[in-house]
Amino acid sequence: MTRSRITPALAILAALLAAVLALVAVELGKGSADEPGPKLADPCHSAPDRTGGFDATVQRIVLDGLDGAACRLHTSREELVLSLAPETGVQRRWDDHTIEVAVRAGLLGAVDKAERRGDIPGFAAPLLRQLVETAPIDRLVRGGIGLGDLLG
Repeated sequence: MTRSRITPALAILAALLAAVLALVAVELGKGSADEPGPKLADPCHSAPDRTGGFDATVQRIVLDGLDGAACRLHTSREELVLSLAPETGVQRRWDDHTIEVAVRAGLLGAVDKAERRGDIPGFAAPLLRQLVETAPIDRLVRGGIGLGDLLG
C-alpha cells in the first residue's frame, strides 16, 4: 500500500484556490452581482481641475481633447480610444475624416481650456493652436508620429 504525499507546492496551490473561492463567495454574498457597472464620465462635462507641472498639463490637454472629440461624436472617451486601435476589436463607427475633425476640434478646445485655467502661458497658446491645426492627426492616431516629429 502506497501513501500519496502532498507536496508543499500542492498544499500552497490548494490554499490559494480555497482563498479565491472564499473571496468570490463573500463578494457574491454582499450583492456584488447586482451592482451596476462603472459609470463613465460624460465627455461633454469634464471636471475643470487645474493641473501642475508640464507632464500633468500635457496629460490634461490630451484628456480634454479626447473628451471634446468624444462629445462631438456622441460617445464616451473610452469607446473613442478603443475604436482607434484595430487590435481591440471595437468596431469603429466613424470614418477617418470624421475622427480627424473631431480630434482636431477637441484638441483646439483643450488648448483654450488650458489657457483659461492658466496651465499654459498666453504666448504659448497660439503656437499650440497652430501645431494642432497643422499636425497630421491621422498619423498621430495611428501612432506613426511622435512629438519630436511635430517639433522638427
